Amino acid sequence: MWSSEEIREATKGTMLGSAFEASSVSIDSRKLAPGALFVPIKGERMDGHDYIKEALAKGAAGALVHRMPDGLKKGAPVVMVNDTYKALVDLAIAARKRTHARIITVTGSVGKTGTKEAIRIATGSAGKVYATQGNLNNHIGLPLSLANLPQDAGFGVFELGMNHAGELSFLSRIVRPDIAVITNVEAVHLEFFANVEGIADAKAEIMEGMQKDASLVLNRDNAYYHHLLTKAVGHGIRRIVTFGTHEEADFRLLNYRLRDAGSQVDAIICGTPITYPLGTTGRHWALTSLAALAAATQADADLANAAAALMHFYEPEGRGKRVPVQLRQGEVTVIDDCYNASPSSVNAAIAKLAELHDSAPGKGRKIAVLGDMLELGSMSADLHKGLLAALSEHRIDKVYGAGPLMKHLYDILPAPMRGGWAATSAELGEQVLKSLKAGDLVLIKGSRGSRMDLVRDLLFTAAHNDKKERANAL
Repeated sequence: MWSSEEIREATKGTMLGSAFEASSVSIDSRKLAPGALFVPIKGERMDGHDYIKEALAKGAAGALVHRMPDGLKKGAPVVMVNDTYKALVDLAIAARKRTHARIITVTGSVGKTGTKEAIRIATGSAGKVYATQGNLNNHIGLPLSLANLPQDAGFGVFELGMNHAGELSFLSRIVRPDIAVITNVEAVHLEFFANVEGIADAKAEIMEGMQKDASLVLNRDNAYYHHLLTKAVGHGIRRIVTFGTHEEADFRLLNYRLRDAGSQVDAIICGTPITYPLGTTGRHWALTSLAALAAATQADADLANAAAALMHFYEPEGRGKRVPVQLRQGEVTVIDDCYNASPSSVNAAIAKLAELHDSAPGKGRKIAVLGDMLELGSMSADLHKGLLAALSEHRIDKVYGAGPLMKHLYDILPAPMRGGWAATSAELGEQVLKSLKAGDLVLIKGSRGSRMDLVRDLLFTAAHNDKKERANAL
């Protein structure tokens, strides 16, 4: 992937040791694969330079350094640079210059990782695709991901995240998208913005690294569609493709329904009817699939093949996967949506909870276990209270809340809907576990900082322990 000479040239560094060939790039000595280039980053609490010897001992091909660590053997394969973070960015820029891959980027208030994964599946039907691992989407993760782009990839799919103005401008100018997708603009990160329009402006920064012949994919249903369209015209971007349920959407959802373990989508794409299966359940995933097809076809993937491939698209970890859990009181089904939360994503998850329950009549209760939605600023209390509308519309039987922000919602719930509240997810878990009955369908969702994964893990652990006790009793 990278020779030491290519690394030296890209970073304008100095080769101090023996020449080497690196098969990948890593910033974490704990997860480093043999043959990788180790790039130590200096952070607020630790400096990766302290782990260079460990990385080389684990099989790193070489390392970038801006200071020589004590005890490093003479002739060790290192390239000296002025700053290792800037050097990582330089490697990413060099990777972008040398690639022939079509570069697709994804940003938005919610749904970035799911959309990135759907695009990965769809474009994979047309050639070799490389995509961001997990959600490495920030000022470190994006350059690291781009630096790892294989030279023979036909498509590169990258997720771009932000929670402050200016961040996407920097990332977009590094990755220079051929196709960019903005999934939506919603009330998230309001702690750092004056209003949602400010978030829309920040999302529009993804256009700053795009050439005029690049393609932009926009959500036609989103309230900020016209705002983003105006921004695109201002940047001279002419190829604009839309998705959604709106009658003017180029990739338009007509119908969505559950089938087997997944779902089926009926759509009209640029005037042509199409039906295809999805491995996921939830109307929001149907819209995600249309965004993915829009991006894939703009990258010249065949529409029919890309759509057929989406039967292999499943919910990313912690984003709505259904998990049967055999407890002592009987089997319940957990909808594991613990990864993150915002008002729009919680409303979508509540709708999915009701849809799955209603598709299997005779089951138990619909239960929502919700943790605080963070970074919502002065609107936080009202946005938490606002979840009541969806909970009432979809007739959720019981609601459990964790955290001081979710208390705003819990206090206005109708008495029959109240299941329990606790200051933390760790305290709430036992309440939820003791209350469950056979057949219950349980949504668990909250921002990462609310740690709703602790509730999920408690249920999984209880199921494991119960199974172990039954086995020992036999």
